[in-house]
Amino acid sequence: MQYDLKNDSDKYQKENPENGKNDNAQGGSGRAGFLSGILTGVLLSLLVASCLFTAKQIYTTHHLKETSEVTSAEMAEPKEIVSDLTMSKLRAIEDAISNYYYKEDVDVQSMIDGMYEGVVASLGDPYSTYYTQKDVERLMEETEGIYYGIGAYVGMDVQTGLAQISGVIDDTPAEEAGLRDGDIIYKVDDEDVQGLELSEVVSRIKGLEGTTVHLTLYREGENNYLEFDIERRKIESPTVKHEMFENNIGYLQITEFDDITLDQFTEAMAVLRGQGMRGLVLDLRSNPGGNLSTVTEIARQMLPKGLIVYTEDREGNRTEYSCDGSKVFDLPLVVLVNGYSASASEILAGAIKDYGLGELVGTTTFGKGIVQRVLSLSDGTALKLTVSSYFTPKGNNIHGIGIEPDEVCELDSDRYYKDGYDNQLERAKEIVQEKIAAETP
Repeated sequence: MQYDLKNDSDKYQKENPENGKNDNAQGGSGRAGFLSGILTGVLLSLLVASCLFTAKQIYTTHHLKETSEVTSAEMAEPKEIVSDLTMSKLRAIEDAISNYYYKEDVDVQSMIDGMYEGVVASLGDPYSTYYTQKDVERLMEETEGIYYGIGAYVGMDVQTGLAQISGVIDDTPAEEAGLRDGDIIYKVDDEDVQGLELSEVVSRIKGLEGTTVHLTLYREGENNYLEFDIERRKIESPTVKHEMFENNIGYLQITEFDDITLDQFTEAMAVLRGQGMRGLVLDLRSNPGGNLSTVTEIARQMLPKGLIVYTEDREGNRTEYSCDGSKVFDLPLVVLVNGYSASASEILAGAIKDYGLGELVGTTTFGKGIVQRVLSLSDGTALKLTVSSYFTPKGNNIHGIGIEPDEVCELDSDRYYKDGYDNQLERAKEIVQEKIAAETP
């Protein structure tokens, strides 16, 4: 209201630019004209000031009558989220939306979920999030290794805040469509997803089996955006792949550390040893992480006696995860890593490097050195909160830094996508072969 009165005053002056000029011209011929002009100006100023004061009083009285508690809340130093003051302000916002918002069909449940999500998002931590009941169901499906989607891992580039494809599962719609690691997700079903939380981007990509999702992607080296229509299917994600190469060099890839991964890893390792494996390439490229319990159990099947990893919370309380050294991996080992190797995969790679158990080849890992915990709420929703930092056996905190490989080897992506030639894997096989030859009498 004050703003409109001020604009009305400005509008009057701009639409009548000759008023003051004419008064001055007339007043220039004598004292009476001059005094008349002064008096007119004073009266006009008093009138405008009176209108402003009266409007301000009416607005203030009306505003304080409806929102006096909210004003107190804004002036007070907040000490807790849920209080009489914040509840009062929330009620005022709700009333304002109910009375003035231009759409009537407001989804109240979405507003409620958005409120909870906003509280967690205010932490400024991309890894802490609020899960609705549907989100919790999806999370359970993912940890079990089964879900409905396109078969691609989606990660968030913390520096740019953009979601991107961080891995593609074999024999899935994503692979069939030609998605690649590093593809930046610009739109999902023609809606811009920049600025959304990672969980929201993923939830938009997933959907009912048999339905189609339209992705608009940016790929480095391409002049225009790429458009893909991809059918959603039931994805049973095998998290471990293995095969035997020439010269009895074993290959074992872990794509994610889920509930099913430990059994798959144990079985794959047994098969490779049974086939006479003399050395191993452990592929952790584009592995986004997973369960802490799973990666520590796998580490216990490889590491010598000692620490696997330890965590520290905000009070400095330390939790250690150790290995008894009863199943030390005793063959030549090379671990493949890249910029999408994160979290749990960095725990395993970091421990192997610290103990000198194997050689890391590839590019610097992602650098996620913090741990999240999922806290279930009584109504079926949940919170995922960052609760601690983790450190490698030698005390290195790799958060925001990553793990440098022993040998840097960039992927020749052009050759990989054109000919299927994996220069990183071939280099890893060469190193393992050299180590086998060096140990052969």
